[in-house]
This record gives sequence, structure tokens and C-alpha cells, in this order.
Amino acid sequence: MRERYQSIYLSPHLDDAALSCGGRIFQQTSQHEPILIVTTMAGEPAPDLRLSAFAQELHQRWALPQDAVRARRAEDAAASHILGADYWHWDVPDCVYRTDPATGEACYPTWESVITTRHSADDAVVDQLVAQLRQLPPADEIVVPLTAGNHVDHRLVRQAAERVFAPTQLVYYEDYPYAAEDGALTAVLTPHLYPSQIVLTETAVCAKIDAIWAYASQRSTFFDSRADLEKMIHDYTVAVGGERLWRLIHT
Repeated sequence: MRERYQSIYLSPHLDDAALSCGGRIFQQTSQHEPILIVTTMAGEPAPDLRLSAFAQELHQRWALPQDAVRARRAEDAAASHILGADYWHWDVPDCVYRTDPATGEACYPTWESVITTRHSADDAVVDQLVAQLRQLPPADEIVVPLTAGNHVDHRLVRQAAERVFAPTQLVYYEDYPYAAEDGALTAVLTPHLYPSQIVLTETAVCAKIDAIWAYASQRSTFFDSRADLEKMIHDYTVAVGGERLWRLIHT
């Protein structure tokens, strides 16, 4: 850990920062700006956890029947190295591993529940994130998910960040690939947010693609092949003019 960072990116999962901001991160580190990626939901599931059918399905898709989190952390370390950023893995489990402390049942047993509900047990998760965010080193800006796609972990991270940091310090990124879906971005934008365009060099786009490809377990979820990944990232880059961040209008 460094004493101070130019930017700290809050990544709910082990791939969100690379997917959404990989080009900007690479360009910043290429200019010798110190960058930290904090993955908040990178914790191991409880040792005695009985995986839900949904979680088991994800592990099968990832081809990681055991030690899935450990493998995904290693992927993130490789991706962060490609982007030139420091990384920090926190211990909150992904929503698919969180359970109701009263019943032991999965808080989010389906994909539909992940994007449409918020379990009351997650009040404690927000409190934990708030406490950990207050321990971060100083930074000029905190880059947080805009919550396009409405994934619960993205919503929790944004909520916690907004409790800790001043609005002038917060910058919001478009949660890719959700932000590319029709209506996902407009659903979370407010009149007080204004965009800033990050023009990317071709070198930065290539580094972003390489970093995303480093998450081998996640490839089948989003992409049919390396060529499909390259096309999707290039298409989105053209559509938004690089990458796009959002800031609050301060009155």
C-alpha cells in the first residue's frame, strides 16, 4: 500500500474495474499515477456453507468447482499487473455466498433476486464496508459503480461510498457490460450527474482487453471467444468515445 493514490477504484467483484475502467486505469499508470483497485466482495464463503443451486451453477460455468474465490483472486492479481495498478482484496463474500443469519438460507438464490431485491441482512454488509472505506489511504478521487444493471453488490458499494466520501470526491463509472444493455444506463442516471469522456489510445484498449481476458473463469459468462471480447470492447469504446465517467453537479 502507498501513502496516497491518485485514484482508488471500488470494484464490487473480481473483474468490475477492468471491465468498466481498464483503459483509463492503464493510461493513468502509464503516466506514473498511483492507482489502487479495491475489490470489496472478494471474501471466501463460510467453510461450512452449503452452496445454493445458483452458486453451484456459477461454479460449474466458471469451471471452478473448488477454491473458486482463490482462483478468481489470482486472476485479478494478473489483470491488475497488466493494468499497472495496486490491488486490495477485501473479505466480504459475493452475494451468492451470503446467507440470512436467522435462517441460513441464501440471501440471493437466483439471478433475478440479485438484480431486483436487497436482503435486510445486507445492512450489516454496508456498515462493514463503511468501516473499511474509512481506513483507505488518501486519494484525489474515489471511483465507484454507477449501478447500471442494478446488481445488489454494486448498489451496496455505492451506498457505502456515499456515506463515507464527499460528493466532490466521488466519480461514477458505467458498469460494463450491464451499461451496454438498452435502458440500463438511463435507469440510474439523475439530472445532477454529468458525463466526462475518457479518450482511449489503441494501446490502452488493447491493455484493457488483455486484462479482461485474464479473468479466465469469467470468459464464458460474457464472451464467446477472444475475438468476441475484442469486438464487444471495441464497439463499446466507439459508442461512448472511449470510457465515460459521471460526476455530480455541485451547486
